[in-house]
Amino acid sequence: MPTPAAPVTVTYYLEILSSWCHWAEPAWAELKTRYAGQVDFRWKIAAMNPADFPVSVAQNEWFYQRSGTVTGSPYKLHPGWVEPECGGHYPAPNLVAEAARDLLTNPESDRVRLALAHAALREGLRIGSDFALAAAIAAKAAKLDLKRLRKASTSAAVKARVAASTAEFHAHQINQRPAFVVTSSIGDKAVFSGLARVEPLAATIDAMLADVRRYASFAAHFGAPPRN
Repeated sequence: MPTPAAPVTVTYYLEILSSWCHWAEPAWAELKTRYAGQVDFRWKIAAMNPADFPVSVAQNEWFYQRSGTVTGSPYKLHPGWVEPECGGHYPAPNLVAEAARDLLTNPESDRVRLALAHAALREGLRIGSDFALAAAIAAKAAKLDLKRLRKASTSAAVKARVAASTAEFHAHQINQRPAFVVTSSIGDKAVFSGLARVEPLAATIDAMLADVRRYASFAAHFGAPPRN
């Protein structure tokens, strides 16, 4: 039998190489654990523009010092993945992560994208323009067929999906990642852009779940609305 649709859906828009998405991952993991079975959790790529990326390793280090202290992190991210000669064009991680969906049992699994983010942001590996390296990291992390993944990562279909999800992100009239869009089965919607903490998201989910339950209670007592 098909699984009933969850009353609340949370869609997480991310860029693999975004440090702020990295800082948001603990909140994402906590929400998935706290609301398992109650909420449908999805992630989508929202690729950054070339001008959004640091222009040098030194500039990236400054950004990491800022975000690391703002979040109170006990470690500093590695700035070495930046390739100034690429001019901010780093398509490989996003496309490889998207391509892996077609090979995973659970397309919403975080394993591949977290492995790619770790390789760049924690180890400083230059995977932004290196499809071979990015695919190798992803294939190892999720035990995927490397040749199939590498081929799919540069396919027109995968590029189109990333372009579509990025356009969807911008359609919400936001520009900061991470972004979270929370919707409910009764039509409520909340958009968070740039927040990396669990508290506002959890409060919103709790409110939406409560409202859905109240609508269900009303329907049980009074049924459908009159037609006239």
